Amino acid sequence: MPYADIGNTRLHIRQRGQGPVALFIHGFPLDSTMWLDQLNGLADIRRCIAMDLRGFGRSTPSTGEPLTMEQHAADLAAVLDLVSEEQADIVGLSMGGYVALAFAELYPDRLRSLALIDTRPGADSEEGKAGRDAAAASLLDDGRSAMATSMETGLLGPEPSPAARARLRTMIEGCAYETVVGALAGMRDRPDRTHVLDSITVPTAVIVGEFDSVTPPAEARLMADAIPDSTLTIVPGAGHLTPIEDPAGATDELRSLFSR
Repeated sequence: MPYADIGNTRLHIRQRGQGPVALFIHGFPLDSTMWLDQLNGLADIRRCIAMDLRGFGRSTPSTGEPLTMEQHAADLAAVLDLVSEEQADIVGLSMGGYVALAFAELYPDRLRSLALIDTRPGADSEEGKAGRDAAAASLLDDGRSAMATSMETGLLGPEPSPAARARLRTMIEGCAYETVVGALAGMRDRPDRTHVLDSITVPTAVIVGEFDSVTPPAEARLMADAIPDSTLTIVPGAGHLTPIEDPAGATDELRSLFSR
């Protein structure tokens, strides 16, 4: 099933393995290929499904309207319905973590476990909201290549491998302009979900890169402290994209989570 039809939208999905379902949610402005290492590495214990979120990758194109975290969460629930699964392990990175927390709030009974990777529960500050709007304007003025160069510096650790740099640039430079604009608006307007943390009752892994400057380890620690059954892992040398920067380490942490 390379595609899931949900209403008038077709979502592209990648699948590996058999067993209980694990759903992998990519960050911004990325796509399902960011999870290739994890899909291969965990296929022996999970039916791993990585989606191209609405508007991203090979899913139905976006019009540029806001892509909300709530809509993405509803799409996850619809995919679970299509594969006849009541629950799933939900794994989200960065924007995918925002979606995962929306899912945890809206569909708590459908969680088996939760992994929050390089993300935060809070809403954007006023400065952050202005930064989203500025990023959209900069994209339209300067193009995706300039955005990729800027984001590469901000998202990766101090000594990224050529492979990590290449994967990041491919995803960013392949993301549609309309999707970038819509996703920035959706993230800008997302609500604070800090209040959701202490209501999460499933095993949870909070994972963050040592050099993550977007969602730093100090924020990850606060998030882990607020979730009752959680662990915190700080990945040495990584920035904001630990599954790409340290694929083996991220896969091992998820394997440990799935066994809890």
